[in-house]
Amino acid sequence: MVGALVSVARRPVANVAAGPCSVDLITDYGAFLDLEAEWNEAVDRADIPHPFLRHEWVRTWWDCFGTGGRLHIVVVRAAGRIVAIAPLMRDTMRKYGISIRRLRFLQNDHTPRTDIIVTGRAADAYRAIWKVLATDGDPWDVLQLGQLPRDSATRRALSELATAAGWSTGIWTSGDSPFLTLTGSWASYLASLSAKFRSNLRNRMSRLTKLGEPALEVLRDHGPIERACDYVWRLEASGWKREAGTAIASDPAVHRFYSLLAGRATARGWLRLLFLTVGGKRIATSYGACYHNRLFLFKTGYDPEYATCAPFKLLTYFAIQHAYADASRKSTSSATRSPGSSNGRRRGEARTGSICSRTRGEPGFCIG
Repeated sequence: MVGALVSVARRPVANVAAGPCSVDLITDYGAFLDLEAEWNEAVDRADIPHPFLRHEWVRTWWDCFGTGGRLHIVVVRAAGRIVAIAPLMRDTMRKYGISIRRLRFLQNDHTPRTDIIVTGRAADAYRAIWKVLATDGDPWDVLQLGQLPRDSATRRALSELATAAGWSTGIWTSGDSPFLTLTGSWASYLASLSAKFRSNLRNRMSRLTKLGEPALEVLRDHGPIERACDYVWRLEASGWKREAGTAIASDPAVHRFYSLLAGRATARGWLRLLFLTVGGKRIATSYGACYHNRLFLFKTGYDPEYATCAPFKLLTYFAIQHAYADASRKSTSSATRSPGSSNGRRRGEARTGSICSRTRGEPGFCIG
């Protein structure tokens, strides 16, 4: 069923020699599926701090949005072990009435950020990737790499290789992702907010409390998440999103993506569904992830009936409070040094972590 939407012809994996590394060009969906264990192991070794390059994310994206494209995944190995993966695809775009053959990442607006996965031997890996792309017997016009993190080595490495080979390069920048790094304690964080902002929070909380007791509900297990997804779709579609046609439920491919991802990511343990409840009623939600000590909130919505209470602001308030409490519990339970040790954390002090809202954009890079 998963492969039913894939429009890639099955063909053997190509193997291209590239100096000290070997390069496998994955164009076949079955070969891509077979990479799952090695792929995720490479993501772990690369210490990528978000889930958007994990195999289950990329596979789900392709299953739902890959129609009309062809897989073109470059896997670099050294001594038989993966040292880099370029998760690419081929498609055709039109610009100013011209048909352009494009290589690009396996992503769209529903993948907040992406990159080439590099676990080591970066210089060799990037050279191997560039060599197999630049000498590809199936010509392409542009290599478009969107949603690169600002600190990614990919932009610099490929820009240098492309420039040396006489190719043109360009960069565009989209919006930054708001995030909060958790340090210190919940009390110190609240104290750091402006008096005006704290007053606004108290006002919104007072309005909501008159309607019932507010609380945060966090789901992480398969059964509760499966049963709660319809609540997410309904709340996320409330108000302007449904009218603008941007809600998850407005597009069958988008709905399928988040539905499939819910099951696959829950099985891996990192999906989270957050709800703000009042008197037990769910009035706001965020579809997100908890990964590498980071909480990501990337699809949100609320019941417009409660708009004067700023439901998403209060959901975020409770989510931050919950993150501090969770980090404090972990810090306390894992402390092994005495309180006087210069390298130990104080009992109850929160570990460093972060909360990231929906990542709308990072620098993009283009070669052509």
